[in-house]
Amino acid sequence: MFLVQNNLLDRNQSGFKSRHSTETALLSVTEALRLARAASKSSVLILLDLSAAFDTVNHQILLSTLRKMGISGTALQWLNSYLSDRSFRVSWRGEVSKSQQLATGVPQGSVLGPLLFSIYMTSLGSVIQKHGFSYHCYADDTQLYFSFQPDDPTVVARISACLSDISSWMNDHHLQLNLTKTELLVVPANPSFHHNFSIQLGSSTITPSRTARNLGVVMDHQLSFTDHIATTTRSCRFALYNIRKIRPFLSEQATQLLVQALVLSRLDYCNALLAGLPACTIKALQLIQNAAARVVFNEPKTAHVTPLLIRLHWLPVATRIKFKVLMLAYKTTTGTAPTYLNSLVQSYAPSRSLRSSSERRLVVPSQRGSKSLSLTFSWTAPSWWNDLP
Repeated sequence: MFLVQNNLLDRNQSGFKSRHSTETALLSVTEALRLARAASKSSVLILLDLSAAFDTVNHQILLSTLRKMGISGTALQWLNSYLSDRSFRVSWRGEVSKSQQLATGVPQGSVLGPLLFSIYMTSLGSVIQKHGFSYHCYADDTQLYFSFQPDDPTVVARISACLSDISSWMNDHHLQLNLTKTELLVVPANPSFHHNFSIQLGSSTITPSRTARNLGVVMDHQLSFTDHIATTTRSCRFALYNIRKIRPFLSEQATQLLVQALVLSRLDYCNALLAGLPACTIKALQLIQNAAARVVFNEPKTAHVTPLLIRLHWLPVATRIKFKVLMLAYKTTTGTAPTYLNSLVQSYAPSRSLRSSSERRLVVPSQRGSKSLSLTFSWTAPSWWNDLP
């Protein structure tokens, strides 16, 4: 509570924080990439991979960080006691190893463990920002990104310098940066433009990927999310295939619970990122939802699906996306969204007294000169919000 009230936690850390999620983290990063593209700039997104991050936290460095944050006296002693004298044993096939002292790491599965890890990582932000990069973290998943003019010749040198400093910071903090699993995604200023470069860091070479999995979402270099939709439909189709095989042994209610847990949850995961995409792009997700409704009621593939969706009270996929965006817009108007989302929308304040003053409208950015702005949260959220009755 002390840390939250005094804003000591990194505002760009979304892990283990109330009102934050992987969706809000991804929305923030994707928004920055889309806004850069709307401004005819290319962007680089780097996804860092850490090895056993929670297990290698150095206790003395952590306690020193807490001390710098103003935690001292009994509180610091209590945390020191919490971390000290820990041990572990390994059980394998009924045999148990001898107890061994645990000199590093924060306890996973505890309330304090994730919070202490977030504190341990706070100084990494200043290392990244020193090179002009933006960043966002979710637990130990760190995303770096920055935008540049397509003809900028310094991009490779900037990335190399930043990653080199990050690697040094990791070594100083006893963390292991896994460069072989670190991914690089280059988003060109326009679909016809291509960047061809690689980053050399020590003995490792990082080359740009066409797609990268980021917090469970497959991002592609054009930000079209077609690969993510294809992956989602594949996993949903497999789940429906298995449910359909056992459908004769399930009640309607049990089938609905299974479908909602294994299929609809996948369709809804981070679906705010799909706002503004063409109907033909998200049609594949709608076909999955239609198939799911038919499985619940044990109907054939030719059955008309609209009455089934109404009986289930399921909104169509496009409406579910719109509902999610509007929910996030509502949270920004009430101040219950993460601060990085609050900054993306502005309340409309007319210059003189008008009837619209009391309608809680939002400012819709001008699309002049850029059609790609219609895919951004800062445009879709206010537009859809102002259209509400």
